[in-house]
Amino acid sequence: MAKTKEIFVCEQCGNESLQWQGICPSCGAADTLKRMSISRSSRTGAERRPLAAGSERPRRLVEVSEASEPRIATGLQEFDRVLGGGLVLGSVTLLGGDPGIGKSTVLLQAGDALSRATPTLYVTGEESLQQVSLRARRLEVVSETLQLLAETNVETILGHAQQSGARVLVIDSIQTMFVNDVDSSPGSASQVREAAAALVRFAKSSGVSVLIIGHVTKEGVIAGPRILEHMVDTVLYFESDAGSRFRLVRAVKNRFGAANEVGVFAMTEQGLREVKNPSAIFLSQHPQPVAGSAVMVAREGSRPMLIEVQSLTDEAQGMNPRRVAVGLEANRLALLLAVLHRHGGVSTAGRDVFLNVVGGVRISETAADLPAVLASVSSVRDQPLAPRLVCFGELGLAGEVRPVPYGEERLREAAKHGFERAIVPEANKPRREIEGLEVIGVERLDEALRNAF
Repeated sequence: MAKTKEIFVCEQCGNESLQWQGICPSCGAADTLKRMSISRSSRTGAERRPLAAGSERPRRLVEVSEASEPRIATGLQEFDRVLGGGLVLGSVTLLGGDPGIGKSTVLLQAGDALSRATPTLYVTGEESLQQVSLRARRLEVVSETLQLLAETNVETILGHAQQSGARVLVIDSIQTMFVNDVDSSPGSASQVREAAAALVRFAKSSGVSVLIIGHVTKEGVIAGPRILEHMVDTVLYFESDAGSRFRLVRAVKNRFGAANEVGVFAMTEQGLREVKNPSAIFLSQHPQPVAGSAVMVAREGSRPMLIEVQSLTDEAQGMNPRRVAVGLEANRLALLLAVLHRHGGVSTAGRDVFLNVVGGVRISETAADLPAVLASVSSVRDQPLAPRLVCFGELGLAGEVRPVPYGEERLREAAKHGFERAIVPEANKPRREIEGLEVIGVERLDEALRNAF
């Protein structure tokens, strides 16, 4: 019988301590260290295999083959876009999101398409095979090649993957998996870390691509130790507003493609369907121009998208006016309103300001500064902006309008959707005219305000 050892593991970050402490010395979280018994044999690592075969000696960089890793299409072009062009053999991809957002659905659909090109094994630790079959029929996934397995023991799963000759392995989900050497319940920080480590070693040594579903906490991050995201090659997150039928898959880490790439899906009764033209769903079709609305061209990964920014200002109902932003950082909104007052001559003192990005998109780039300010001024004046107007640009504290990357690509996307006028930073003004689009370059906020109405 293997000897055991008691340690204290942080449920937040997975840090191990020999004695209990009120605050985790690694992440600073309070009262998160839990007692755990662990087998001494699991600490030796004697049975662990190397990450890759043939790496017994160091090699020079120039000696390493420059051949690109082959990719496999998942059957979902939007999912392939987020992955960087397809699934890389030997890669490990982690997909997280809120309950019911569509993680299992998209991987079941992708697994069905992948199984037609290469042997694929779908492992479920949360449902029975009959339940997976019922869901597959509802999604109209009737595959004769996709292999299913209901199992939670990692060693058993890897044995079945080798016997079946699978080249793609789907794990649903990592929080239900366990390894024999760790004496703790599935879902604990140690089990999640060790199970993920075993899957990563298997992927790198065998060349099998592993897709892992991860649960998220109430803070919206993947449950388990933070090291989990560092171990895998790609981390994807599902994003959606409550009640919205649209789903965004965003890459926050990708060793084989661009990070922050976005794929757009729509949830239907037959599962997730790709949205080929995302700009169409993020633009409201107003019969008449309305006040408080501005259209911008956002850059999400390698894709420019037209997005509507709406603002509503009203007399404050209390002593302190409210500043609420949905889809943008709230502190950024307060900063922009201060710049607007100082350099634009428009005051929002005594008024509540509510800002919303249509479609549930979260914009982190500074190109949304100018649209947010113009939408707020339009609401304050109760006057719509000029028709068929698009804008983007960063605002500085001195009132200057700063350029943003990929300006010409953004303008061409706006022209393609029928916009006729654009207000952009002077440095983003293209050298050649864009057919059908009047581009106005501005250097100061007051110039933008004069040309927006």
